[in-house]
Amino acid sequence: MGSKNKLKRFKENETFKNVFEPTREELVDAQYQLKGNWCATFFENDNPLVLELGCGKGEYSVALAEKYPNKNFIGIDIKGARFWRGAKTAIEENIPNVAFIRTQIELVEHVFAENEVDEIWITFPDPQIKYKRTKHRMTNSEFLKRYKTILKPDGIMNLKTDSEFMHGYTLGLLHGGGHEVLYANHNVYKQEGSPEEVTSIQTFYESQYLKEDKAITYIRFKIK
Repeated sequence: MGSKNKLKRFKENETFKNVFEPTREELVDAQYQLKGNWCATFFENDNPLVLELGCGKGEYSVALAEKYPNKNFIGIDIKGARFWRGAKTAIEENIPNVAFIRTQIELVEHVFAENEVDEIWITFPDPQIKYKRTKHRMTNSEFLKRYKTILKPDGIMNLKTDSEFMHGYTLGLLHGGGHEVLYANHNVYKQEGSPEEVTSIQTFYESQYLKEDKAITYIRFKIK
């Protein structure tokens, strides 16, 4: 994407009522005004709140919002020029129950209050295979602690990835840490009984992987 195009998208994001771009200072140095109030203040209801972390173009968040109108969805990514597409689609198609936040995943505890979130989706994260990149792996034990803080006691986590490495690493971590694995599948499209919301929604890259006959893995779990 050219820098001119990126700039145009950043500018347009600023006009979208469903996009939030708090500065790091706003989040870390002060109590962010929407923290603890997302459903009441922005969505104006008390429906369950679901996050997609590292939402990319926002396709999954938008598709989930369309599928589940009685839930509120927020896609989070540091790359605003990417989720511009999802935000624009939601406005054009009048999908009121989805929003986007441009921030780092490490700051989620500053964006959401304790026990504010019902469910979290992590879709196709970078597996960060090199050992020195482990700290950036989105299901490492430090990240799980952050998620546990903002999730309700019975909150659900979902990991969908094309990386067998990420799938195996996460399963090992969950079993080793005594977390509750509710469902795990090495190839959701080839096995019967896969959860419908996992197979009925596909990102652009996911459809490309499937054309290459690449296995898509999925884990549903609770952090203990």
